[in-house]
Parts: sequence; structure tokens; C-alpha cells
Amino acid sequence: MNSTLVNLMLSKSPNIKMRKILLIFVFFAASSLYAQTQIVQRDAEIAKMVSEISAKNLEKYVRDLADFKTRHTLSKQAGDTGILASQKYVLNHFKSFESESGGRLSSEIDFFTIPADNRRIPTDSKLGNVIATLKGSDPNDDRILIIMAHIDSRALSVMDSVIDAPGANDDGSGVAAIIELTRIMSKKSFPATIKFVVVSGEEQGLKGAEYLAKKAKAENWNLVATLNNDMIGNSRSSQTDISDNTRVRIFSEGVPMAETDQMAAIRRYTNGENDSKSRQLARFMKEIGERYMDQLEVKLIYRNDRFLRGGDHTPFAREGFTAIRVCEMNENYYAQHENVRFEDGIQYGDLPEFMDFEYMRKVTGINLASLAYLATAPSEPQMVGIDVRRLSNTSTLRWEAPKTGKAKGYYVLMRETSDSMWQKKFYTEDMTLTIPYSKDNYFFAVQAVGEEGHESMAVFPQPITR
Repeated sequence: MNSTLVNLMLSKSPNIKMRKILLIFVFFAASSLYAQTQIVQRDAEIAKMVSEISAKNLEKYVRDLADFKTRHTLSKQAGDTGILASQKYVLNHFKSFESESGGRLSSEIDFFTIPADNRRIPTDSKLGNVIATLKGSDPNDDRILIIMAHIDSRALSVMDSVIDAPGANDDGSGVAAIIELTRIMSKKSFPATIKFVVVSGEEQGLKGAEYLAKKAKAENWNLVATLNNDMIGNSRSSQTDISDNTRVRIFSEGVPMAETDQMAAIRRYTNGENDSKSRQLARFMKEIGERYMDQLEVKLIYRNDRFLRGGDHTPFAREGFTAIRVCEMNENYYAQHENVRFEDGIQYGDLPEFMDFEYMRKVTGINLASLAYLATAPSEPQMVGIDVRRLSNTSTLRWEAPKTGKAKGYYVLMRETSDSMWQKKFYTEDMTLTIPYSKDNYFFAVQAVGEEGHESMAVFPQPITR
């Protein structure tokens, strides 16, 4: 509240009693304003990386990818067309970034064989995922972050491996973002490891992602987050003719696909069906992404994916990993899974001319900011719990220090049960906090805060019953 206005109100008050009432009003108004307004600062180095994302670079990558005619998983073309040539194109970009990484970046095509499935893989097929690994700088930090997109494209028939399928948006847009993120982030050092992944076989049944998710599970990777970017370059919807480059969707599962009986029992007891780890990642990306990218609102979509569609984050969710999908707000169905043609006055086909590269730059920016925060912040606090052993109008939360990284303090987050995003943050440097809000009326979580102010993902508390 403006101090001049406050002084004027007090000077005009007829008596001391009224002045006291006004002072109380001012105090509570100021307290309410403070509680609702989070004062945050942008990390200058992360902001600089975000500013380096080039819409021109993204456009060039997309047009180059579309020039391969088709990138169908089963395409066998040699030379300058087909999926093999497009994978080499991505790998060459990854290799070109290694020299400025200080030896931290290495890249390869991870080949594997997918058996025939009598559906979309007619015979045993050799596929490959292009992977650039930016090794973490902290030898005691085994965390891995994956950001991914799929390189394969398709036309109307999912089994037609010869027809032109430029795949500019689906998912040339995601692949272009991965290349640009690798270019920028590989020059920097992060405590945790980041894997920039371009998978194949998405249109044939999420084959490349499924292989990688099972590999991560079998090799016991400490995979803390998977960010799947699939169709992030179109801002105009078909049929309704809506154009909007200020919003993007993040899809996340509620009840985990890999939920155990014990997890289900705790979820039912706490009513935490809206607080899965994937939901926490989505909320994190909204907060951090909007902090660094102006004129872009992240819309949290509380379902794993769209109807009649699927994405490469799903195999990771099935294996119990935290995974989300980033996707454009509006979809142009004339440019999805269609043969390139002009019919009844409508141009069909997934062509570069339908893309909005400035919009794509902004979506790439929220990915960069989120990745940089996750790779820099301490890991999540451990053993987060909320005391439910007695009736009380207060709430007491307890936790232990994160396994990796140093936390200078912690945020206890709070929101009303009907709200999507965290509404208040209470900072403490202890590992327990009691606040005067009833545990019956609010949801809570805890974040670790690093020495430079970077927040970890939030952890939903388990009930402490004894």
C-alpha cells in the first residue's frame, strides 16, 4: 500500500480508536500482499543462455530435416533421404558442439533391434537413438536429466515408408529444439548429467523411447526427470482459425502408471492424486519457465496426453520415472499425419511454412531454463513428511537434507486444495517448520534451495503417523 495514502488516511481519522483500526487494516493488507507476491530474481547466466536461442537456427534445422523427404522409421533410402541420413545430420551437429564443451559432451547413435510386432514393425528392425551426453561436473552427483524428441515422421498411412513425410512440426520442431539446446548448454558446466536425446520409432509405437526407458531401468539410472518435446512449433489451430503464440501445454500423469499398492494407499490417505512426481515437474516448469520467458504462459494439462495420440514420455512413466510432455497449445490437424497435397482449397501436409519459429523459440526457452535449474539445484529433500499424529490447526513438516548438492535452505510450499499452483512459500534454514495453517485445509510440499538460489523440484509429504 502506498505510504502517502496511508499517512493521508491516518491524518484524516477523527480519533485514536479509528487510527488504530486503520493501522490494523494496513498491517493485514500489507501482509496479504507480501504473502501473495513472490519476489524472485533471474539467474543472469541462465537468462543469458535463454537469450541465445535463435529462431533463425531453429528454422534452419526444421527446413533441413524436412528436406530429407521422409524420416519414416522403416525408410531405407540411401544418400540424402530417409531416417539414416537425418540421424547422421543430427549426430554431426552434436559432434560439432563437442569441441567447446571442455570434454564434457560426447555423442553417439545407440543402435538396437526391435522384434516384429505384427502391427507397425513387420520384420525385426534395427533402429537407433541419437544421444548427446553432457557429463555432470560433480563426481558425487549421479543424477541424469533427459530432454527428448523423436526424429521419425509419417504421412497418412503409418506403414508408408516411401511417400514424402516432411515432419516439420511432428517432430522436426522438437528435434530442432534439442539441437539448439545442445549447442548452447554444452558450453556450460552443470553438476548433474544432461542427455539430449533424439529417438526413432515414435510413430511405430514409441519404440525408441521404450528401449531407452527399459535400459535406464535395467541399468538403475538415477533418472530424475524426462522432458519430452513433441510438436512445439505451430501456433495456429485448424478449423477454428485461432492463432496464439503466447501459450504452451505441459501434459503430466496424475495417478502414476507404475503405482504400487503402498503408493496407492498413501495417495488415498492424503488425497494426493494431483501431486504425482510428474505433476510436480510440470508445476516446476511452469514456475521456472515463466520466470525466464516473457510472453509465454504454461498451461498445465492434467492428463498424460491427448486423446487418440501418444508420446515418448509414456514409456518412461510406465517404468516409474518422472516424465512430462511439452506440446503446442493449438494443433493444426491439416498438417498432422497427412499426405502433402492441395485439396478443396486446403493445403495438407506437415510443411515448414506452417511453423511459427518465434513461438518455437519461446517454448525452447522454458525447456532450457527448467533444465538448467534442475541440473544446478540440489537434489530433492529426503524423507519429507507431515505430522498427522494429533488434531491441530497448525501444520508441522519435517525432512532430511538432499542426497546431492548443498542446500542453504528450504521452501515449504502451500496451496489450497482446489488450486493448481503453489500459492505461498515459507523459507527456513531448519529441517522442520510449523506454520499456522491447518493440514486439513491445504496441500504442502518442500523444496531444497541451493547456495545460489536455485530450487529443486517439490516433494509432496508422506504422513507421519507415529
